[in-house]
This record gives sequence, structure tokens and C-alpha cells, in this order.
Amino acid sequence: MKCRDILCKLYGLAPPEMAEEWDNVGLLAGRPEKEVKRVFIALDATDDVIEEAAQRRSELLLTHHPMIFKPMKSVTGDDFTGRRLIELIRHDISYIALHTNYDVCRMADVAAERLGLLETEPLCCIRTDEKGNTRGLGKSGALSSPCTLRECAELVKEFFDIPDVRIYGDADSLVERAAVLPGSGGSESSYALGKDADVYITGDISHHQGLDAVLQGLSVIDAGHYGIEKLFIRDMEEWFGKNIPELRIFTEEVKEPFHTV
Repeated sequence: MKCRDILCKLYGLAPPEMAEEWDNVGLLAGRPEKEVKRVFIALDATDDVIEEAAQRRSELLLTHHPMIFKPMKSVTGDDFTGRRLIELIRHDISYIALHTNYDVCRMADVAAERLGLLETEPLCCIRTDEKGNTRGLGKSGALSSPCTLRECAELVKEFFDIPDVRIYGDADSLVERAAVLPGSGGSESSYALGKDADVYITGDISHHQGLDAVLQGLSVIDAGHYGIEKLFIRDMEEWFGKNIPELRIFTEEVKEPFHTV
């Protein structure tokens, strides 16, 4: 199957018009007419990911986070992005990124399903797709049953396979409604408050963001940026298996990018 045809199918899942204006999604490097038999899926296009994709003889690399955000005046080996692009081109690997379009159309739903949230609605940045469905970043809804903040944190660790999380708030307080926004959601805590959430589950919460949320009556579970967003890897692997089963899929090993000591 040609790269352009795969991209067309991916856009059926996450249309590019659903991405944020500042984002950069779609085919970022490579040839649209490239014949693809092997796809490598990862969260980021790191040096190790590109090296493994090449070792696997993959013709296409798919990541969640775009490697290219800003316009580039040159492509050289003097910086991370240039070096990685050179490697992709050298190995004739086409490169596609699905970022905020995937967040809006898919990731929010998957995260909410993992948590078992009921009667969900988009958290923020609401849009309507061509089918008339309401979409947005994150989800809010009721937990399947009330629990303490401590118990909710344990569920987050279990459902997203995370070794540890940080919590802001009284660990013994009761939580019934939750908001979840995979990735970096510190600046969107006001939306969680607007949805009457008792707990906000996201990543990359700063010291002051955590303190301010608690002062306003919102507990926070910081699961890390990678912690929740890594679900992209398995979700897309399953999507390819159902929608383009003739392709051979390889995935980045799922592991936290840091260690706690």
C-alpha cells in the first residue's frame, strides 16, 4: 500500500482540520508514493526510534508528537531535528505524525474508557466534526463508583500502567467526578473546575498549578506526559490490525523515559 493511501485512512480516524492551528500533522517527511509494507509506531521520533525503525526495515514511521514544529531554514546534522531527518531520508522512511487531531478524535475517548468514566463530554476546545459529533481535548465524566483520591490514584496507575503518580489534595478526600487530559494539561485546569470535577488527571503539572487547583477545590493526579499518552502506541497498533491488516506493524518498547530514585 502506498504511503498516501495510508495517510488517507489515518485522516479518516483523525482529520487534519481537527488539529490545533499551531500544530504540524500529516506527512512530514518522505515520499507519498512510497510503497509501504512495514510500519513502526512510537510516541516520539527519537534517535533510538529511527534507528530501530531502520533495523526493522520499516518504510513508514508513525508518531504522536511531531518532530517538526517550526519552519526550518536548513537540514544539517548540527541539531537533533536535522540529524533525524537525514536518517529518515537516508533510509527512505516516510514519516507521519498524528498529534492534536488524534487527541481530539481518539485519545480523549480511549483515556476516558480506560478510566471507566460515565456520561462523558469533551473537556475543552470543543469542535464539531463532519458527522456532527462534538469533539474536544480531554473528557469529563462520573467515576464508576466514588472513591478516595488515594484509591483513584491507584486506579490511574493500574489502568495506564504507570509506576507512580503525584497527587495534589487530601488523599483521603472523596472523589466522584473526574476530568482527564492526556499530555500536558496544567493550563486547562479551569475547564476541569467548570465541569464540576473533583479530580483532574493529566500530566506536567507545575508546583503553582497544583497548589492553585487545590485552593479552588480541585484535586490533581499528575500521571506524567508520557504516562497517559503512551496509549497512542497500542491503540494505533490495534487500529492498523483492524483497518489495514496486510501491513506488518512494529512498535516502540513502552517504558517510562525517566527513572525515580
